[in-house]
Amino acid sequence: MKTKNEYIEILATELKELSAEIDVLTEKADKASDLVKQSCVENIEGLRSKQAAAIEKMQELEESRGEAWEELKHTADSIWDELRTGLSAVAAKFK
Repeated sequence: MKTKNEYIEILATELKELSAEIDVLTEKADKASDLVKQSCVENIEGLRSKQAAAIEKMQELEESRGEAWEELKHTADSIWDELRTGLSAVAAKFK
């Protein structure tokens, strides 16, 4: 079982990677045709919203004490899963 600090480090690293992927998708959408761009803009905005939720949850984890972080961990896992899934769906539109 990972410690709280190890878990937060893993999440921070992954969030950095996912954020970079969102930036790449944003650039691709900006260069895409109007039809593709329209379709992707809302999805990318949704990803940015999930990204903000992930950052907020990570801050909550960092501030948590004792066993409370275990409960927050489950919510964080869910947020990260949603972010990964959303990112994959938007990336698929460019393939």
